[in-house]
Order: sequence, then C-alpha cells, then structure tokens
Amino acid sequence: MTVDDFRRIALSLAGAEESAHMGSPDFRVGGRIFATLASAGQGYGNLLLSPEQQAAFVDEQPEVFVPVAGGWGSMGATHIRLSAASEEVLTGALRTAWKLRLEKNGKASGKKSRGANP
Repeated sequence: MTVDDFRRIALSLAGAEESAHMGSPDFRVGGRIFATLASAGQGYGNLLLSPEQQAAFVDEQPEVFVPVAGGWGSMGATHIRLSAASEEVLTGALRTAWKLRLEKNGKASGKKSRGANP
C-alpha cells in the first residue's frame, strides 16, 4: 500500500475529512483526528487506536503494526507499515481507528449535552 492508498481509504469512511496538524496530513471525523500521515517519510501511516486495539494488531501482525515510540504509543498511537499492509488490512485498521473516534466523539457530545440540560 502507499500514502495515496491510505488517503483514499481514509477519505472513503463516512464523514472523514483531510486536514493538517503540525504540517502533516491528518484525517478527521467530527473534527477529531483518527489517523495521520505524519510518518509517511518513514513509510508509515499512523492510527489512533486504544492500547488494547494496538496490542491486538501488533500481536497479530508485528511485521505490519508498530507502536509509535514514547507516550503517544503507550496511549495507542500505532504505525502501520504501508509496504507490508494489504488493502484489506489497511482498510480494517483505518475503519477501527475511525470507529473508535466516532465512539469517543459520541461520548464527549453526550457529556456536553447532559451538562447543559440538568
């Protein structure tokens, strides 16, 4: 897979939009990031997963998935090695990050509305 494939698949997800963060392309749903191309120069796409999702992906396919170094990685930020990923794997991984972001957006919106309507 390539950067262009990553972009195409990310943007095919409902409500996904491309933006930029710190000079790198990112992909958002509901205004919040679920994936980036911040490490594209090293051959990676980045996914914002839960630590549990990250562990499952890395355990299943360590040649494709690598935790991002440092604190971001311990919170679930995960590299996907584009050259080693199939379209099916990349699509599934992006869909997982997108779905998690949608769920988090829903929880955040629920907290706001509950607080606004006592």
